[in-house]
Amino acid sequence: MGSDCGPGGSQSRAVWCAHVDGWTTLHTNCDQAQRPSNQRNCFRVCDWHKDLYDWRLGAWNQCVPVSARANGAPRLALCHGGEEGTQLREVGCVLRADGSPADDAICEYFEPKPRLEQACLIPCPQDCVVSQYSPWTACSKTCGTGLKNRVRSILVPPMFGGATCPNLTEFHTCKLGPCTAPEGMYSLRVGPWGPCALPQTRSARQAKRRRGKAQGVRDKVGLKDPETRELIQKKRTRNRLNRQESPFWDIQVGYQTRDVTCNHWNGTTVEIHMCAPMDLPHTVQSCLLPKDCQLSAWGDWGPCSNACTDPEAPGGARSRSRSVLQFAVGEEGRPCGALEETEACEPRGEGAPPPPCPTYTWRSTEWSDCRVDLLLSQQDRRRGNQTGLCGGGLQTREVYCVQGNAEILTYLNDLRDKAKASPPVRNQLCQGPVPSRAQLCHLPCPTECQVSPWGAWGPCTFENCDDQAGKKGFKIRRRQVTNTPTGGPGNCPHLLEAVPCDDPRCHDWRLVSLDRCRPDDGGPCGPGTQTPQIQCVNSDGGEVDKSLCWSSLPPELVRCTVPCSRDCVLSDWTPWSSCSQTCSSKTIEGKQMRTRSILAYNAGEGGALCPNSSALQEVRNCNEHACTVYHWQTGSWGPCTEDPNAGAPNSTSEDLTSCSTGVQTRKVICVRVNVGQVPPKKCPEGPRPGTIRPCSLPCKKDCIVTPFSDWTPCPLTCDTAVNSVKPKQSRSRLVIQFPANGGQDCPEPLEEERDCEDPQVCLGFRWKTHKWRKCQLVPWFLRQFSPGAQETCGSGLQTRAVSCRRLDGAQADLAECLLSARAMPPATQRCVIPCQDDCQLSSWSKFSPCSADCVGVRTRKRTLVGRSKKKDRCKNSQMYPLSETQYCPCDKYNAQPVGEWSDCILAGGAAAGGRPERLPGLRDAAAEARECGQGYRYQAMVCYDQDGRLVETSRCNSHGYIEEACIIPCPSDCKLSEWSNWSRCSKSCGSGVKVRSKWLREKPYNGGRPCPKLDHINQVYEVVPCQSDCNQYVWVAEPWSLWKVSNVDLKENCGEGVQTRKVRCMLNTIDGPSDPVEDYLCDPEEMPLGARESRLPCPDDCVLNDWGPWDRCGLPCTRMASRVRTAYAIRAPSRGRQCPETTDAEACALNLNCFNYFYNITDWSTCQLSAKAVCGTGTKTRMLDCVRSDGKSVNLKFCEELNLDRKWQMNTSCVVECPVNCQLSEWSTWSECSQTCGLQGKMWRQRAVVQAPQGDGRPCSPQMQQWKPCPARPCYQWQQGAWSECLVEGGVVCGHGLRHRNTSCFVSDGSGRGPPSAVEDERCAGLQAVADGNEETRLVESCTLPCPGECYLTEWSEWSPCVSVCTKEAGVDFGSVQVRVRAVMAQEPQNLELCPDQAWESRPCTDGACYEYTWKSIRKSNSTEFNTWCQRSDGVKRHRYRCGCPPINPPGDNTSCDPPCLSPKSFCSEAALCQCEEGYTEVLFFTGQLNHCAPIPVVEVPTAGDKKADVKTSRAANPTLPSTIRPGRSGHTWYLQPYGQDGKLKMWVFGVAAGALVLILFVASMTYLTCKKPRRPQRQRQQNNRLKPLTLAYDGDADM
Repeated sequence: MGSDCGPGGSQSRAVWCAHVDGWTTLHTNCDQAQRPSNQRNCFRVCDWHKDLYDWRLGAWNQCVPVSARANGAPRLALCHGGEEGTQLREVGCVLRADGSPADDAICEYFEPKPRLEQACLIPCPQDCVVSQYSPWTACSKTCGTGLKNRVRSILVPPMFGGATCPNLTEFHTCKLGPCTAPEGMYSLRVGPWGPCALPQTRSARQAKRRRGKAQGVRDKVGLKDPETRELIQKKRTRNRLNRQESPFWDIQVGYQTRDVTCNHWNGTTVEIHMCAPMDLPHTVQSCLLPKDCQLSAWGDWGPCSNACTDPEAPGGARSRSRSVLQFAVGEEGRPCGALEETEACEPRGEGAPPPPCPTYTWRSTEWSDCRVDLLLSQQDRRRGNQTGLCGGGLQTREVYCVQGNAEILTYLNDLRDKAKASPPVRNQLCQGPVPSRAQLCHLPCPTECQVSPWGAWGPCTFENCDDQAGKKGFKIRRRQVTNTPTGGPGNCPHLLEAVPCDDPRCHDWRLVSLDRCRPDDGGPCGPGTQTPQIQCVNSDGGEVDKSLCWSSLPPELVRCTVPCSRDCVLSDWTPWSSCSQTCSSKTIEGKQMRTRSILAYNAGEGGALCPNSSALQEVRNCNEHACTVYHWQTGSWGPCTEDPNAGAPNSTSEDLTSCSTGVQTRKVICVRVNVGQVPPKKCPEGPRPGTIRPCSLPCKKDCIVTPFSDWTPCPLTCDTAVNSVKPKQSRSRLVIQFPANGGQDCPEPLEEERDCEDPQVCLGFRWKTHKWRKCQLVPWFLRQFSPGAQETCGSGLQTRAVSCRRLDGAQADLAECLLSARAMPPATQRCVIPCQDDCQLSSWSKFSPCSADCVGVRTRKRTLVGRSKKKDRCKNSQMYPLSETQYCPCDKYNAQPVGEWSDCILAGGAAAGGRPERLPGLRDAAAEARECGQGYRYQAMVCYDQDGRLVETSRCNSHGYIEEACIIPCPSDCKLSEWSNWSRCSKSCGSGVKVRSKWLREKPYNGGRPCPKLDHINQVYEVVPCQSDCNQYVWVAEPWSLWKVSNVDLKENCGEGVQTRKVRCMLNTIDGPSDPVEDYLCDPEEMPLGARESRLPCPDDCVLNDWGPWDRCGLPCTRMASRVRTAYAIRAPSRGRQCPETTDAEACALNLNCFNYFYNITDWSTCQLSAKAVCGTGTKTRMLDCVRSDGKSVNLKFCEELNLDRKWQMNTSCVVECPVNCQLSEWSTWSECSQTCGLQGKMWRQRAVVQAPQGDGRPCSPQMQQWKPCPARPCYQWQQGAWSECLVEGGVVCGHGLRHRNTSCFVSDGSGRGPPSAVEDERCAGLQAVADGNEETRLVESCTLPCPGECYLTEWSEWSPCVSVCTKEAGVDFGSVQVRVRAVMAQEPQNLELCPDQAWESRPCTDGACYEYTWKSIRKSNSTEFNTWCQRSDGVKRHRYRCGCPPINPPGDNTSCDPPCLSPKSFCSEAALCQCEEGYTEVLFFTGQLNHCAPIPVVEVPTAGDKKADVKTSRAANPTLPSTIRPGRSGHTWYLQPYGQDGKLKMWVFGVAAGALVLILFVASMTYLTCKKPRRPQRQRQQNNRLKPLTLAYDGDADM
């Protein structure tokens, strides 16, 4: 803490002497005695003081009016809504340990000082509010002068200094007529019973009697034999058990007396004989000596229910109890209080802070492997067993509740010891949302390997050019991987094939071109040679140094002929065609062909002749190697195993990526195509694939399970039957990590079960009553003087013992029955010992059995006992009937349905309590079948007896329901066909589209999975872009045919002619065009000519070869540029003739022979999935086209040659939402019935959405809850009857007596529509003795019957309706209250001075209504008078006096105004002036008298707090009443009254009229100026250009 904190510090300040004007002067000029201290002690506050000091807040004192606090003025006489006040409290800083005060600066260091003063509201004084008078009672006398009374009750008691209540009774004399006989002056009055007391000499007399009896017994002991003594001992034991000897009771029977007096009508008491002759009631009776209940001291507090700390639910509860030492005896004995009490408590630890309460959290196992078949089975169960699926899938896990808040990852990392995992507990202990048990996942789809077509066969070369030993060689052809597969290129098919060959060479010459033919003799024509242009190339075709081809001879010169002027002219040979076969065999040989044509015929004489047609074509063999193709074939890679050479062990680790490096091997063999495996030496060794590669070994994963949960509790049952099935209890554990990669397997078993122990006997308690003891009379010496009393008979009291028993009959403590059993039976009752003259009868026998219901009778009997059999008066069957006969009960019952049919409920659909929900996606066919199919719906049955009373349904032999089969239709999903095959790409060159489709097989219904959007023929299409190679199909032209000369010159064989050739569209391969295809696949614009017209050169003419290709126009295309093609002379012309131009040029024209090129990107395709995927991650593609400026797609090479920018991404990932069906939980158990009895009870069960639907999954069922009716049960209830008239014993007319009421059992159907019916009391035997919601079930109570002429108080009235004491203006409620009263009732006018004071009492209540009171008046019909009353806000009219209205004079009647107010809507005011009602203004005569009442408008001007912001006109409120609208809360109301009290117009009316006149003149002038024709249009046009029209738009602003 440090020594620099706490008390002991000091503070200093500067002190100087200053003049009154503020300047400093010498200290001696100031009084030194008044010099302030410049230093003081202080308390240095540190942060750790925060736990030691705190503010202590005192209670708020009484609310004092602000006016009184300011200047001591008294409260205002007129109060509206309460008066504002303030109240104070004390606030100080204290030390928490002992509460000692401290300096406020210490606490202010940590938090500001709480406020010392706050505003409060002092309610207005509440005057007493009374009700209307009741009707007048009947006259108190039948003759002579009597009184009529009428009373009223108190509605609101006086509070907060309000006026007291007035008299509640009003008297009125009445005289029905003179009395013809003398009035009864005297009446016998019975007084109340006095306190119960014991006789003074009772104990002495009992002691003396016991001594005498004991002496007699001792004298007679020897006279009895042993058997007699044993019988006596047994009787004494039995009597002792029946005797009330429990320490909980101390019942003493005493006596009590009462006075019986004779009273005069004026209230005075006279001699008793003045009331004779009449039988006097007895004045003494037995009673129980009252004793209060005595309880033991409270026991120690029990432990706190929370033995731990929980910040969210702090504290707990603890209880303590006490026992009964003495039960209350007698009606006046104070009953026992509560035997248990509970209080809040805070958990406390022993010597240490209490541990935190266990928290419960959800845990989950690891996710299962991703499975696609779960989604497929949701769509079509037949597809659930497909293999090799990929893409979007579903993985599941178990969710369970554990104690603690560690996450699953925390203990997965530390789980070296399996005991560290938390055992599962009941799921109900976990709060909050349940984690998802299923989630979507993605199973990567394997990428298939795609390879290009085979390339051309290479030359025969050595396997290794560095080692050219031997003559064996290979011809090799290759292909490339165009799409790398999953796992790398090693999973692709072989990429190289080899053919053995002879005479291999690593380098060879390649002919590039031939020079022009040069004649041998240097002349212009004749035989000659062509020099070949060659390159030295390696086996891969790459150019190398020519010195490397030393082993091969270079190509020789090629012989040729330059035709002379009269020779036949032939064209150059075409290139060799592609080889017809890839290899050769005995039956198949590869061939190549080349052709040439005749360009000009020879002259008839002297020229070289043209060859025949066979000489125009040459054929040669090609691909002469045998069709024995070899390649290396690889098997799949084996599993990753430990490398025995590495030596590193594979340790178990939680890093699931890699634990060590292993090796994988595969098999590599040499295969001959179409034959099979051959020896490895047949294949070239160089490109042989590897057989071993390194790999990463996955880590081992051991199985991890939770500890076993606690055993499930055994059911609490009292069934002790031997043959009953023994209940079982179980426990389980969960696998939170499954084994993998060779880890340890899971232990067995995961669930255990065992038999429950034998159930104990249920602990229940009941009261046991013992035999009634002998009836005990009042001692004779006390009642011997009572009229008609006899010594051995009369009324008395008897008692009995009451004990507590367990259900098995064993003795139990009385406290157990007090807590768990019903009300304790009475231990005392009144009894009668018949006198000798009384008629004694036996008890009634049981009724005889009935022979038949509803038609027979049954009887019961009793007999006279003893001497009563001989007494004639006892034989009077009317007074003492000896038999009773009654009709047999008519047990006829009628069953009928009631209520509505329930929902359709499937059999066995109710989930067992606590059964875990099935995981989404794992529901089998049986589970889905439980969602639909045949079920039952129920309708309640009700049973009535013959009297129409509701009885139990078992009496109608019904189980309470009518069942009816019903069908819940099963949902059917939308079913589509499989995808069709993709169509061919719509374009043969560039990007096009290809299409596939599905068609509708079955529409969805009953909530099945919806269909995607279909077209008009119920098909759905998928269109994706595609790319076609522009060189895929090419035109192939055959050689030109011979000339067909139209104008034949037989001598010259020349002239105009036609040549034709065949042009075909062929599939282009790497070896050249192969197979012919349809012509539409080739570009028609590029189709070569199939015929040409030209002139066949004549002899001696110059012969040119065919024109070469046009060279390309330069970009950008302009008409200034041109393109050129060339030719050269094959045959020179004779002398005097010239060759035509060998160069041809034409201007470049855009989109004719010159084109611009640019890239065009297509739109993204739809998301494409793998063929084995149904959803999940896919790929969107788009295509790149090279588009010519005329819009035609061309080969990409045209754009690539221009080096155009290619910045687009051609592929991107996308997601196809998985169609997850909605998964619902199992149905919960049925709830308790909504009503314990009646016909309208319902039971409900619910289910929840476990997995919401996604994508095109099946939607959730709208029925998330179901109901069925409860069995109809009769509603039994106790009902109290009305109190009887007060009866005084012995027919006495006044005094203290008793009044009685009965409690009967009634039955109803609970609907409240019909009155309940009375039934036998046994039906309510199991109900608590509560009648009409009142636990006070007193059936007898004392009452007072007033004597004639007596002034008395009525019995307590019923409690008045609950009324709230509130202030509506302030929105403050001061509580609710209700009142009951005792009013004064008088019978004699002369005795009014003897009347007691009226009484009233109040009690708080809840939910009282808040009322306001206002004065109302209305003119009487055909009269000038007004009826005035005080009206409550609920419309109830009150009396004018003490009615709740403000204490001001109400509106007067017209009798006080002269002349009377006869105009409509007028009344006479308190000043005796005629005024108008609300909403009307006075129009006066010149004399000042009221002429009539005119309606006035009201202008509501909105204020800042008013949201309406518009102008409305409404009827006016009373302008004389004060406004209750406070500034800033809503709008003010301005009442425009044009007339004053004198009947003259007010000044503002003239002002408004003048303003209106000015406004009219302004509008007229503006209209004139607007409509006036302008004189100078030009000026007007300029003004129109300058001025803008004024537009007024109302924007909701009140200022407009």
